Amino acid sequence: MTSAPPRPDSRSFGRAFTDMTSGARQTELWGHLAWQDIKQRYRRSVLGPLWITISMGITALGLGILYAELFGSQISTFLPYITTGFIVWNFLLGCLTEGTDTFISNDGLIKHLPAPLSVYVLRTVWRQTIMFAHNLVVYFVVIGIFWGAVTTPGYTLLENGIQHPGLGWNALLAVPGFALLAINAGWVVMLFGIASTRFRDIPQVVSSFINLLFFMTPIVWSTDILKDRFGDTAPDWRNYVAELNPLYHFIQIVRAPLIGNQQSWHHWAIVGGITVVGWLLALLVLRNYRARVAYWV
Repeated sequence: MTSAPPRPDSRSFGRAFTDMTSGARQTELWGHLAWQDIKQRYRRSVLGPLWITISMGITALGLGILYAELFGSQISTFLPYITTGFIVWNFLLGCLTEGTDTFISNDGLIKHLPAPLSVYVLRTVWRQTIMFAHNLVVYFVVIGIFWGAVTTPGYTLLENGIQHPGLGWNALLAVPGFALLAINAGWVVMLFGIASTRFRDIPQVVSSFINLLFFMTPIVWSTDILKDRFGDTAPDWRNYVAELNPLYHFIQIVRAPLIGNQQSWHHWAIVGGITVVGWLLALLVLRNYRARVAYWV
């Protein structure tokens, strides 16, 4: 089918904002669709969605024990660090990889259901939020087991590493931190979802870089390692491996308060700047190509 050109008046920021606000109001629709996605994925399974939690727990435990031994760290502090980082990473990973397929996988609904495109974006983000909530069960179990270690002021992840204040009321900062993550997930799904309908190579490109992004992001390793190897003042690019990685800042605004790590305002500033730029790009793409998505899928 050849794509028909959109009407001239369809390319406006007014229509793009209307799409976003109208989709946000249809909470029952995208909420129901997201929950059905979870149920369908674990249909006829005895444990159902609990497999999400079990899978996360096994992976976090295995990686935590392995890397604690490799880095010579205390498992009582390093396992909560890896577990929390892995939970946040899974949310980011899900929004990125499934975001590229958001509109393609909903082609039938897009062609027959007169709903705003933002409904499918919110469906993906809400589905990942449900999975994130399931995975938090593992976090509470790990924190409960190692409560004494992570609440001790001045604890370190590695020997001679940065001293952290310990878990306390600052854990509440994880709530606005995750809210900021979810807001960013919206523009990521919107931007990559629309781009992938036009260029079908994008999902494969994203998948190709996933493993590289995982190992380049301080999830199973700590920035203490870089400081220990290269020092704080050495003019070496290796000191900035983490700081130049946007995913590190996204993970840190949620992970740091959840395990009582030292907070830094620059993580919030960087994420805030990315949020503004990302949504400007997403709204520009939605404005220009919203009407073409139904033909591209």
